[in-house]
Amino acid sequence: MSTMRTVKVDGEARYDISIGPGLLGDPVLFGHALRGRHALIVSDTNVAPLYADTLEATLLTARPAMQVARFVMPAGEQEKTLARFCQCLDALAALGATRDATVIALGGGVVGDLAGFAAACWMRGIDVVQVPTTLLAMVDSSVGGKTAVDLPAGKNLVGAFHPPRAVAADTATLRTLPPRELRAGLAEVVKYGAIFDAEFLTWLEARTQALLAGDDATLAEAIARSCEYKADIVARDPYEHGERALLNFGHTFGHAIEAEQGYAGAGSEALNHGEAVSVGMVLAARLSAALGRSPAADTQRLQALLQKLGLPTVVPAGLEPEALLARMRLDKKADATGLRFVLWDRAGLAKVVSGVADEKVLDVLRVR
Repeated sequence: MSTMRTVKVDGEARYDISIGPGLLGDPVLFGHALRGRHALIVSDTNVAPLYADTLEATLLTARPAMQVARFVMPAGEQEKTLARFCQCLDALAALGATRDATVIALGGGVVGDLAGFAAACWMRGIDVVQVPTTLLAMVDSSVGGKTAVDLPAGKNLVGAFHPPRAVAADTATLRTLPPRELRAGLAEVVKYGAIFDAEFLTWLEARTQALLAGDDATLAEAIARSCEYKADIVARDPYEHGERALLNFGHTFGHAIEAEQGYAGAGSEALNHGEAVSVGMVLAARLSAALGRSPAADTQRLQALLQKLGLPTVVPAGLEPEALLARMRLDKKADATGLRFVLWDRAGLAKVVSGVADEKVLDVLRVR
């Protein structure tokens, strides 16, 4: 019996999210997703040596006449730049990619964002198939069509909405994921419970050890439930004109931390994206309580769960509150009326809130 699960994304751009072990070797799955004669596999120096050969063999089994090329970039958020984006376009040009070509993003969120943006721009838009290999990318960045690169001034400031043609989340790839990256992905999983479903938080609280141990069935269930939450909201609000902004819970604070630390992430003491979101969610919950919107006990519950998952929950030493606030003003979630935050009224019930006084934000940032 197949162990593959499928989550359908409805709305104007419909596609399937396939979840299960061994999908990289499934020519039927990829055969349905491919069009045309050209495919560019975009990956990084960590992931490509592990999985690019398998994926390329699968593509050629599905479509023997297909021309397949690779663009492999250095790993890390600091590589998600306009310069790397241009190199990816050059790879599409060298391949001779036509309007029916497909970009296949094999890797984590950085690869998915950059490859998706290249697909959005090449000849005004070609197909992209997201093949996430990190937990964070499986539950968040591979779904919903947000693509972008960073600028020195801020994260994801240049990009486009470009939904994938398909998402194939091969859960077997999580077995080679470093423990720090697995924990980072769990932060985004916790986010769905925090903003949509307190019962899901309870489910996670009961399974922290299984999740940290990489138990296949528990992770598959967490991924599927997370994708279902995201698929529902993306179908209703594909371009983030309304409720999709709730998915940014913790991200206004988190992006400011990442930008202020220079996107150092993996291999350094600076926080990666999931870790920064973990801190950001606690700050958002604390700000909610400070504004009288939510019980302080809910903040403590969230912080305890994140700590149990081995995630950071306080602003890293050396970051000045005023500098972080300045970073938030350049975040995409700010608008003409000023900063907007995703806060919560209680666990499982988030709201977008504008007009928060700077001093309230600074007070939260000063707590160490």
